[in-house]
Amino acid sequence: MSHHKYSRRKFMGSLPCLALGTSTLYNSLINLKAMSSIMGSTSTAAGDYKALVCVQLSGGNDSYNMLIPRGNAEYAEYATVRSNLAIPQDQILPINPEVTDGRDFGLHPMLTNLKDIFESSNAAFISNVGTLVEPVTKPGLQSGSANVPLGLRSHSDQMMHWQTAYPQDRSTTGWGGKMADILKGMNDDVGVSMNISLGGNNVFQRGEDVTEYAINADGAVSIVGFDFDEPFFNLMKDDVTDMMSQNYEDIFRNSYNGVLKRSVESNEIFNTAVEDVILNTQFSNTRLSNNLQMVARSIASRDQLGAKRQIFYVDIGGFDNHDELINNHALLMQTLDNAFSEFYAATEELGVSDCVTTFTISDFARTLTSNGNGTDHAWGGNAIVMGGAVNGKKMYGDYPALNLGSDLELGGGILLPTTSADEYFAEMALWFGISPNDLSQVFPNIGNFYNVASTDNPLGFMM
Repeated sequence: MSHHKYSRRKFMGSLPCLALGTSTLYNSLINLKAMSSIMGSTSTAAGDYKALVCVQLSGGNDSYNMLIPRGNAEYAEYATVRSNLAIPQDQILPINPEVTDGRDFGLHPMLTNLKDIFESSNAAFISNVGTLVEPVTKPGLQSGSANVPLGLRSHSDQMMHWQTAYPQDRSTTGWGGKMADILKGMNDDVGVSMNISLGGNNVFQRGEDVTEYAINADGAVSIVGFDFDEPFFNLMKDDVTDMMSQNYEDIFRNSYNGVLKRSVESNEIFNTAVEDVILNTQFSNTRLSNNLQMVARSIASRDQLGAKRQIFYVDIGGFDNHDELINNHALLMQTLDNAFSEFYAATEELGVSDCVTTFTISDFARTLTSNGNGTDHAWGGNAIVMGGAVNGKKMYGDYPALNLGSDLELGGGILLPTTSADEYFAEMALWFGISPNDLSQVFPNIGNFYNVASTDNPLGFMM
């Protein structure tokens, strides 16, 4: 196994990405949640492998410049409201959804690869989706009678709500973690969590028993695995190694030591599993592409990791474009387009494209109206879902009219969502293996939008 030299700065920056940080260790032991995760489940269930890959577009994606109306009448409406932020009509990449409402749509000009994936029926768009507690109308909002998510238009609150699917409060457990709690018995207990994060600590993957296993694009990060030039850090590494070799009479110190040792062992297991994986698919040298490449390598190592189910979390920042939207968003769309197409090609190379579903979440959409050179925080927007199991080449939900003053426009170009994040997520949860009877355990508000006894899927985008 190869070792890398790290600077003090890189080491300190990587601390949040350790499999179990010291604060996490302490809190886990105090709450006795870590012990259940350590014991795990040794049972193996038969069934096909499946993975969900959550890609967070941090800051609020201007998704009405991602999925754009392009017919003459609807484009005129779009261009009027977007003013200096409108993508020129002749630059929009046309798409041909199999089911339409008579309007024509297209994609941002940088999404050339995603267009091809969509046209090959391996990607779909979810229109005007957002966090909701229950269905809400514009009159209900105006009268103050509507039950709305806590902290609307707040980055931290809204991103938390996307990750927890509980927007009426600030929850400490996420829907990815809750699913892993339910399905953890499907994986062998080799010491690596079902939930693997390339975005550091996050609430999305945190359950009652299962927590995220944080890595980076190079693999698992371990204090013991660092090879430092500086004597202080080498001494610290030696001290940690020595501490793990001791037996203590104190039960707390023994428990803490056991978790730390298990963390180091997990890192070794993970790195050993992925180190020999060589992909023919070439990835761009961006953080998102590098992270998705590691996701692909982790998927390729699923047998060594004893995984029938895996949930991955990846993030890309830079979407909070209050200024310089056109140029910044174009670069982000290009980065996203390359990374998604590369990752999808890698799943095809591995023969698992039908088993891996990739989807986007973002804090919120941006205002339809310009603030001069950018946009501000809004609400309902558009999302991408990609994979061989996606009933693709379609748009799901209701793409809204973009004129100001409509029944969904709340002022300032903010749109009221017509599809709930719960419906979006529940569709994937059912595909992943969550039973209809357990949906409300994962998504407490799902009954407000979908009858869990229904024989139909919430939206229909998963096969």
